[in-house]
Amino acid sequence: MSSAGDLDARLLEAHGAGDTRALITLYGEAGHLALASGDKDAGCFFLTHAYVFALHLGDGRAADLHAVLVEHGREA
Repeated sequence: MSSAGDLDARLLEAHGAGDTRALITLYGEAGHLALASGDKDAGCFFLTHAYVFALHLGDGRAADLHAVLVEHGREA
């Protein structure tokens, strides 16, 4: 499991490199970690970022990310 600081550093690195696939993974990881710790708002914030990047790339993970957002009441 990643520490928050390590995850933040990897997110910044991926943004700097323009690595959209890594951003999907890292924002997804951050979102699931936040949800697991009970922070629904932060979790959905991060998962929304992952979802938008996945949509942008046409990445197959978009459907799963969308399902989690719907499950947490972020879309009707």
